[in-house]
Amino acid sequence: MKNIIFGPINSRRFGISLGIDLSPNKKQCNFDCLYCELDANRVVKSFDEVLEVGEIIEALQARLSDNIDFITITANGEPTLYPYLDTLIDEIDKIKGDTKTLILSNASKISDINVAKALSKIDVVKLSLDCIDSRCLKKLDRAENSIDVEDIKQGMLNFAQIYKKDLIIEILFVKTINDKDIDKYSEFLLELNPKRVDIGTIDRPPAYDVKPLSYEELLELSHKFDVNLPIYISSRKNISSKPTNYTIDEILATLAKRPLSDDDIDILFDNNSQKRLKKLLKEQKIEKIKLNCIFFYKLAKKT
Repeated sequence: MKNIIFGPINSRRFGISLGIDLSPNKKQCNFDCLYCELDANRVVKSFDEVLEVGEIIEALQARLSDNIDFITITANGEPTLYPYLDTLIDEIDKIKGDTKTLILSNASKISDINVAKALSKIDVVKLSLDCIDSRCLKKLDRAENSIDVEDIKQGMLNFAQIYKKDLIIEILFVKTINDKDIDKYSEFLLELNPKRVDIGTIDRPPAYDVKPLSYEELLELSHKFDVNLPIYISSRKNISSKPTNYTIDEILATLAKRPLSDDDIDILFDNNSQKRLKKLLKEQKIEKIKLNCIFFYKLAKKT
């Protein structure tokens, strides 16, 4: 029997998620990313093995329950290559109730008007932006030849104009390949204005010999993004630093660089620093906001 449905999985970023794998039997993807946890494979333009919509919905109904936060559409590959995605989303909407829908996509087809139309119906859309230029797209994502990074970026901008829900961008950094030129990422992301930007690195054994960044390196990278971007560090492995004692002024100076998530606070701040943070919150010198399941602390707006 095909493992179409997996989970539920308790995720920091998206709560309790029940996954749909649109390609459960084999990898079908138009990227062959160096960091992929799946085995290396040839890239494809389309699925040659396609599940029926009715089969997916039947499997989903058998596992769906009231305590699920998200129905997550993904694939052993790229879900937007699934030819009946628009119809599938409509059918999920008929049975999901209050549960939200989420898709995890590499964004390769976001410039396709039909794909963009389908994704606009989903409650949360997470698109990957590992590469900001064509050199990186060929080296890191190893994209199918017809895919152009400028088309992806313009497609994202066009999509953001029609999509009124939660757009999340994810960047997976690989040491020495795409961990430079952060200003270029910032410039584009400020124009795109997503709800949240998740940055991470390799967490599982990759298909090729590439290296992850440490948490400390990701933290340093996060400070290079524009302070107006809501950056969330999603990778928590390889943490060597210990919680630090921050003064009031140091807390304010740190938050001036970028908002910090609850996870960041737990890692960076010792107990006394966390008490000072709560004092600043009570005094309304800082504020706490929620961006799609993730809480952030930031400097309070001046009145």
